[in-house]
Amino acid sequence: MQSENDVKKRVVVKLGTSTLTHKTGRLNIRRIERIVKNLADMHNGGWEIILVSSGAIGLGMAKLELIEKPKDTPLKQACAAVGQCELMYFYDKMFSDYNLNVAQMLLTKYILLEDRKKNVQNALKELLKFNVIPIVNENDTVAIDELELEVGENDSLAATVAVLAEADMLVIMSDIDGLYDDDPRKNPDAKLISAVYDIDDHVRELAGGAGTALGKGGMKTKIDAAQIAVENGIDMLIVNGRDPDVLYDVFERKPVGTLFKAKEK
Repeated sequence: MQSENDVKKRVVVKLGTSTLTHKTGRLNIRRIERIVKNLADMHNGGWEIILVSSGAIGLGMAKLELIEKPKDTPLKQACAAVGQCELMYFYDKMFSDYNLNVAQMLLTKYILLEDRKKNVQNALKELLKFNVIPIVNENDTVAIDELELEVGENDSLAATVAVLAEADMLVIMSDIDGLYDDDPRKNPDAKLISAVYDIDDHVRELAGGAGTALGKGGMKTKIDAAQIAVENGIDMLIVNGRDPDVLYDVFERKPVGTLFKAKEK
């Protein structure tokens, strides 16, 4: 039985594009409404929530009526700019239904450099003090190198934000239940790994694979994020975002998904 002192109180939740949208790229309104409702409930219960949200490029594609993900950088920038407005509009509208305020934070790797990251920490600290839910995304409109190199995924960004915010836990909501001992798309007998205590070469081999057509990440980027988190004393969980109620299991400390156990500081 856990004591109240064992309960973690500051959590970074990362939502991937596949969790937020339909295959068309448009928002999965029913799912995101349930996610927002559950996060609002947890916030009311005393948890500090920081949301790292993907989805801007996918939403921008839908808004601009693009069928395929753009390959040239200027069009990606345009999609990100249009989609980010749409994304924040929905978050602001939905959280306000529960009397909660949100704030947008768009970051790039340059802002997270050693001499600048204190500014991010200060902003996060002040927002949480006022019970605001910060909503973080990579600034794909100006992060040109990330867009061109296809490494601008939000999993590592979420882990970095968790470190800056001195969070107790990072939760990555994906389109898969967690890390398996084999590819579940090819092997129906693949088994979910409930906990990882050491991210070694074998774990990295299991990651393999790429992300969805609309997203940038895959299991590999989640392993990279886990490495950042656990080395800084932060537990990380991968759970299936297609069932928003899994958040209750997470916050109630029930076994779910794959837990990457933090190293002792």
